[in-house]
Amino acid sequence: SDSGSDSEDSSLSDSELQEAFLRGELKPGLNVVLEERAKRRNDAEGLKQCLSEFRQHLAWVERLDVTLGQVVDPVLQSASNKDAVDPENDFQREMSFYRQAQAAVLEALPRLRKLQVPTRRPDDYFAEMAKSDQQMQKIRQKLKSKQEAMERSEKAKQLRAMRKYGKKVQTEILQRRQKEKKNMLNAVKKYQKGLSDKLDFLDEEQTSSQGNKKGNANQRTKKGPNAKRRYKNQKFGFGGKKKGSKWNTKESFNDVSSFSSKVAHNKGPGKGGKKALNKRPGKRARQKMKSRAR
Repeated sequence: SDSGSDSEDSSLSDSELQEAFLRGELKPGLNVVLEERAKRRNDAEGLKQCLSEFRQHLAWVERLDVTLGQVVDPVLQSASNKDAVDPENDFQREMSFYRQAQAAVLEALPRLRKLQVPTRRPDDYFAEMAKSDQQMQKIRQKLKSKQEAMERSEKAKQLRAMRKYGKKVQTEILQRRQKEKKNMLNAVKKYQKGLSDKLDFLDEEQTSSQGNKKGNANQRTKKGPNAKRRYKNQKFGFGGKKKGSKWNTKESFNDVSSFSSKVAHNKGPGKGGKKALNKRPGKRARQKMKSRAR
């Protein structure tokens, strides 16, 4: 009894669904109507008939069509037919198209040469571009602006590098000058305190100043002493014995040719001896001397 009631309910529900579907009350998507697919068939006769209807009987040079039969597979060395090429295999299908196109080219080129139809593009061939001149001008300006920006950036990098190098050189020069100044001051202090009797730092200072004016000191080639040294040599001599140069010897002790008793005992002309010789005349005496000279 239960099974009978279930079958009746299912039949009722099916009938109700069918009636609701016919009335259009069911929403789309809940039920899908399956339609039978049309059977595909190769109507060769119909295709030939269509071909004969639109075919135009023109010369081959006007049509340039190439019809080939079965293409030989160079790997399998057999004709590629429907059984050899699997249409579901993408690689085999594309390779069959490639071999067919290659075979068509190899057949069409000799026929074109025979008809004296050029098949190669000349060197001076001019083809109109797909882009307009205005668009190409914009592209050219954009490329030019990019190139100028790159050149400016490169120039700025070079300037920064030159400035960095210039600062480095300037710092080295300042440090060298400070070191030379410090050494000179130390030498001056030693000379003032009597710790050293050398004045070579003056020569070095003059040489360095001349070197800064003329160029690098390594490039200067001078022979002999400088002008200051030559003047000192001319004035004071070229060296020799310094210590004990004023000591008396036996010859100098016995030599009394330069002795003058008047000078020694202040008995020279006038009063005061040696001092009287250098005494200046008075004012009236000078006036009398001037009047006599007139």
